[in-house]
Amino acid sequence: MPPRGDLTRDRPGGEPASRYAPEGLDDSFTTGTLTPVEEGAEATTRLPSLGALGWLRWAWRQLTSMRVALLLLMLLATAAAPGTIFPQRAQAPEAVATFLTDNPTVGELLDRLGFFDVYASVWFSAIYLLLFVSLVGCILPRSRAHLRAMRARPPRVPRRFDRFPAQAVLEVDGSPQAVARQAGAALTGTRWRRRFRVDVREEGDGIWSVAAERGYLRETGNLVFHLALVGLLVSIAVGQFLHYRGQAIIVEGRAFANTQADYDTFESGAGYQASSLVPFSLRLDAFEARFDPATALSRDFTAYVTVTTPSGEPTERIIKVNDPLTIDRAKVYLQGNGYAPQVSVRDRAGEVVFAGTVPFLPQDTVYTSRGVIKVPDVTTGPQIGLQGALLPTAEEVSEQVWRSVYPQPVDPLLVLAVWTGDLGLDDGIPQNVYQLDTSGLDQVLDDEGQPVTLYLRPGESVDLPDGLGTLTFEALPRFVALDLRHDPSLTWVLVSSLLAFAGLSTSLFVPRRRVWPRLAPAGETRGHERTVVTGAALARGDDVGLQEELDRAMDLVRPAGAGQRPGQQERTGHAPR
Repeated sequence: MPPRGDLTRDRPGGEPASRYAPEGLDDSFTTGTLTPVEEGAEATTRLPSLGALGWLRWAWRQLTSMRVALLLLMLLATAAAPGTIFPQRAQAPEAVATFLTDNPTVGELLDRLGFFDVYASVWFSAIYLLLFVSLVGCILPRSRAHLRAMRARPPRVPRRFDRFPAQAVLEVDGSPQAVARQAGAALTGTRWRRRFRVDVREEGDGIWSVAAERGYLRETGNLVFHLALVGLLVSIAVGQFLHYRGQAIIVEGRAFANTQADYDTFESGAGYQASSLVPFSLRLDAFEARFDPATALSRDFTAYVTVTTPSGEPTERIIKVNDPLTIDRAKVYLQGNGYAPQVSVRDRAGEVVFAGTVPFLPQDTVYTSRGVIKVPDVTTGPQIGLQGALLPTAEEVSEQVWRSVYPQPVDPLLVLAVWTGDLGLDDGIPQNVYQLDTSGLDQVLDDEGQPVTLYLRPGESVDLPDGLGTLTFEALPRFVALDLRHDPSLTWVLVSSLLAFAGLSTSLFVPRRRVWPRLAPAGETRGHERTVVTGAALARGDDVGLQEELDRAMDLVRPAGAGQRPGQQERTGHAPR
């Protein structure tokens, strides 16, 4: 019986005992005690318990395995899906409030679980951090092993070649030592074009061998790919921490200051500070849109703006689609455009209770636009809500049925329905400014019980029904939707993505191959020493080009100027398997 802890003796078939260790444990966990048993009874091995340290090592190895890293990557993609299904507070707080109001039970449960702020939730952050740790724990030992392999000598030439998938035999002039030295130099290549890492050895009895290996770039590409993934994770995390983004709608002739209060929507990371905003103001001088006269499809959009910074004079700039305006560290993109009818409303007392521009959002290619005019501050009577459509080039299809046929304002028409009651603006629940909450409103009807519809063209005024006041359509300026973004990680995200693509391509298409020529003396012929060269090659995985690689290597082994002698046939080909 071996001493306690000695399980290194060979099993049946000559295989070491460590091969029989449980999966996931190394040799340090295969020690135990062989209990003596009576003759005829089966011997049993008791493995000691792992203990706290053993379980921690096992958990670390599982976490840093490639299988777990892939599972975490898929889990991260799955965990991100709710962020595209449910509204998020950072982007649409009014939509979240509406969802909670419409679904109080389910909404409260989802809110507690973080489904309305997915990317800042505890469970999403935990998956993100676990993936980061898994990748780092996987990369570090592989990097150390790769560096050791690159500094080490290539593996020794195997004793037998009969089981290798690619083989060749060649007989050339020269001594084994001379041919081996020259073959090593030929397989190594030049300074600017390395072919193989080569190690020339003497095996004894006049036999020499050359161990050549190539394809270390494959593992390098694999490591670069994983390092790029880590860089991508870090870049995205830093970007989410420091970024800010705001959207604002600006009407022609109006100005905008780059302060958080001037944005219609604004989102930022935890590391954002108000001082991070680049100080400037921007005025929309004019907006020009060009459309195809035949198809009404858009051709070009141009916003003419004047930018003023604290350190300079006002400068005229141009913003186009996919050609943003860059101001210091921020970029201003042209995201959309439309029409903003300028209207005024007087209540029944004759007081102006609303005056200004109201953006109507385009719904199709001919800019049929929908919008809402809310008049909460009336002096007497109920609050007023106007909801309808703007038709830039109106055409009457049938009686009281209109449509737009062209996006330019050739013959604009404003069509509105009238509602009265409580607009719900004092309830404390955020509302969408482009939608009318009709739950506390009544639609105004005519004497026949049909909804009242108002039709106005620029410069026209109409009386509101039931003596509610008057409505005037004064002008039709255009608006632009601007999107200001600042994300310091975008450059690093791009670099990491390109490195990941390059590393993955390298790891997929660079073959890892080993070539072993063995050179033995074949006697002398007519005073010339001859050498028999037997070669074999091995690749990692299936490699259809392995035999061609070996043939090219055997061609390099043939000494220059020591070709086949006349009258003698050179022996090349595949050895029998």
